[in-house]
Amino acid sequence: MAGRRKLEGNTDELVKAMKESKNSNEHRRIQSVYLGIKNPEMPTREIAKITLYSESRIAAIYAKYRSGGIEALADGRGGRYREYMTLEEEIKFVESFEEKSQTGAIVVISEIKKAYEAKVGFEVHESTIYKILKKHGFRKIVPYKRHKKADVEAQEAFKKTLSP
Repeated sequence: MAGRRKLEGNTDELVKAMKESKNSNEHRRIQSVYLGIKNPEMPTREIAKITLYSESRIAAIYAKYRSGGIEALADGRGGRYREYMTLEEEIKFVESFEEKSQTGAIVVISEIKKAYEAKVGFEVHESTIYKILKKHGFRKIVPYKRHKKADVEAQEAFKKTLSP
């Protein structure tokens, strides 16, 4: 059985990168390289068991590390793959409805949905609108049934003195 090629690198940098990793997958990738450098005799099979990756995935991680260093192991992807508007456009869009709501007007989801569809040029699901509003801190505010400073006893007394 052929052994794997020896990995070379600074383990202190890898430990620092593991501490600063943003998610568990990135941490596991760095950990697999760290184990490969620290224990050159350890088979890939063992490292795969520890990091919960397959042997072929470990080999791919090592190849990435050899070609690009620690930076190649970082997770560079973001979370806006299926965006219909840029973040700045979304902020401006939501702000227009926020201004409308602050003047006392009632903002209805169906209006926001129609305006959003007109802006992007096609129909979207209602949940898309709710997710955008939640992301930008727009929350549903419902008026109280009774004013918080209302005097209930005075209202009841007034009802009793009111002539039919």
